[in-house]
Amino acid sequence: MVTLHHIASDGWSAGPLWEGLSAAYRARLGGRAPQWEPLPVQYADYTLWQHNQLGDILAQQLDHWRQALRGIPQELALPADRPRPAVASHDGDLVEFQLDAELHSSLDALARRHGVTLFMVLHAALAALLTRMGAGTDIPVGTVVAGRSDQALDDLVGFFINTLVLRTDTSGAPTFGELLDRVRETDLAAFTHQDLPFERLVEELNPARSLSVHPLFQVMLVLQNNSEGALQLPGITAQEEPIGISPAKFDLNFTFAEERDAAGTPVGIHGALQFMTDLFDRGTALALSERMVRLLEAAAVIRRCRSLSWTGLMFRVPGLLSGRRCRR
Repeated sequence: MVTLHHIASDGWSAGPLWEGLSAAYRARLGGRAPQWEPLPVQYADYTLWQHNQLGDILAQQLDHWRQALRGIPQELALPADRPRPAVASHDGDLVEFQLDAELHSSLDALARRHGVTLFMVLHAALAALLTRMGAGTDIPVGTVVAGRSDQALDDLVGFFINTLVLRTDTSGAPTFGELLDRVRETDLAAFTHQDLPFERLVEELNPARSLSVHPLFQVMLVLQNNSEGALQLPGITAQEEPIGISPAKFDLNFTFAEERDAAGTPVGIHGALQFMTDLFDRGTALALSERMVRLLEAAAVIRRCRSLSWTGLMFRVPGLLSGRRCRR
C-alpha cells in the first residue's frame, strides 16, 4: 500500500509518481540503478516563487475576490433530510452514475458551440439544479484548480491545488445558453485570480465560523481530466482497490471523471456524488444524481429548443426527460 498525505501530493502527482516507480522497478529488475533526469525545479523553488508572487499581486487578487463574493450566502438552502447538527461528523456516503459516450460527445459539442469548456457546462447544470431544488438564485460552488501554471511543474510530485469559489447568478429564468455565458464570465475571472490561497481568502473575508458549515460554499464540483498514470511493473498486474469512503468535507461533492480514447474521442464520464450523511439519506443523493443526469441530457439538445429556459428544459418538457427530442 502507498499512503500519501494531501500535504505532500495531489491528483496530478499520481502520473509522475507511478511512472517514476515503474521506471525504478524495471531498472532494479535489470540489475541496475535507475537513472533520473534532474527536474528543472524542486518544490522549495515553487514555494519561494509563490511567496514572492503573492507579495506582488495579493492586493489586486483580494480586491477581485472581495467584490466577487460580497454578500455571498453564508449557507445554501439544500434539500436536506435532517436539520444540520451543531457539529458536523463528516461521515459520508457515495452514489455513482454514468454519462455514456453519446452524451459525453453531445456535451462536448454543446461546449464548443457556446465557447465554453466541459467543466463550465457541468457548472451551469449544477447551478441550475441547485436553484430548482430550492437553493435560491445566488449559487456559490467550490472547485479546485491544478495550480501548475508552468510546464516546469508538470513532473513534480507535490501539493499545488487551490480551492476557488464560483458564484453564479441564476435569476431571471435565463436560457441554458445565457446561463453558460454567465458561468463563463464568472469562471474565467476566478481562474485569472486563482493564486490567492483559499485559507487566506477565508481569513480576509472572515465569514461567520461554524463547526457544521463549510465557509463560503457547501457544494463542491470537480472535473477530473488529467492523466493519473499507471503502475507498469513487468510480470505484475497492479490495480486500485477501494478501502472505504473518505470523510465528507462538504455537504455535497459532485465529481466527474471523463474518459477519452487514444484519439481523444469521448468514451464517457463517470460521476460520483459524495454526501454528508448528517444531512442526506442515500435515496435523496441518488435522486439528485439522477436529476443532474436528466438535466445534462436536456441541455445536450438545447440547440433544437432555443426558446426554452433551463427551467423549461428540465421541468416543463416531459418529452425531453423521457428521451424524445424537439423538432428541428
